[in-house]
Amino acid sequence: QLSEDVERVSENPTEREGEMDVHEDSSSVILPDGELGTTTPSLRFSKTCLKNVFSVILLFIYLLLMAVAVFLVYQTISDFREKLKHPVMSVTYKEVSLYDAPGIAFYPGKARLLSCKHHYYDHIPPLINPGQPGDIECTTQRINYTDPFTNQTMKYALVVQGPRDVKKRELVFLQFHLNETDQDFSAIDYLLFSSFQAFVSSPEKAKFMKDCESSYSSWKFSGGFRTWVKMSLVKTKEEDGSETVEFKQEASVVNYIDQRTKPRSDQLFFVVFEWKDPFIQTVQDIITANPWNMIALLCGIFLALFKAADFAKLSVKWMIKIRRRHLKRTRQVTNHIS
Repeated sequence: QLSEDVERVSENPTEREGEMDVHEDSSSVILPDGELGTTTPSLRFSKTCLKNVFSVILLFIYLLLMAVAVFLVYQTISDFREKLKHPVMSVTYKEVSLYDAPGIAFYPGKARLLSCKHHYYDHIPPLINPGQPGDIECTTQRINYTDPFTNQTMKYALVVQGPRDVKKRELVFLQFHLNETDQDFSAIDYLLFSSFQAFVSSPEKAKFMKDCESSYSSWKFSGGFRTWVKMSLVKTKEEDGSETVEFKQEASVVNYIDQRTKPRSDQLFFVVFEWKDPFIQTVQDIITANPWNMIALLCGIFLALFKAADFAKLSVKWMIKIRRRHLKRTRQVTNHIS
């Protein structure tokens, strides 16, 4: 075809020149504004540039969100590990109408138990013959055992059954008498343990008392006073599932006015034991970190990461496509001009 065209041009040079003149004239004609098309190249270029800038901004935003999500994952795992190392103490209260009767172990020494009675509704009648033997209506046990700390000294303990009925405000009132003392002050030691029945049914009571003395704290009440002890029970659950029991007490001391006719050199001891309230306090360590909550949070964060990564990938593909289209149009315009 090229050879035929060349031959045709060589045969009719005048006609070809005329056609070129016509084309030059037609290209030199200026078209009106309405016939140029809907979009100009400068307008199209500004829209493309704006889209590219907007895509870059979106890409940076989602990269920032991905960085925040990664930080949240790290922080969540760190908090979970920290909570595993440091459990939180949980305190719950259980209301009861009857307590398991506690055991009250007294170490009177040379003192002697004169009377012991159970009273209700905080009503203690006045003593008729203070300092004289009275009724002992309490369940008591006497036991001797070796000191758990020295294993040489023999100790004498008087174990008394404590109050049970908290609704009737049951209390135990005891009176001791000490004829003489070689000390400047006189006091009787005592300790509380959780179950008097466990002590009675124990085959080795001496070992039972040695374990109680090793585990529980001991207190004192003084002579010449009326000591009022209000007890509360605290159960602690250990990590291995075992349960330990201890007592908290509030003691108030009231001076006893000795109204006996003759002045005496002996000492009188009065002590009252009562439950403070009907609530048993249970203490246990709990781990606030819930693994299922952490797994759900991590799943949500990873889902957001994948969605952000997918959107970033689509944004990059869209930007590459726009760039290629722009380069293609640029080449077409350049070819048309050339």
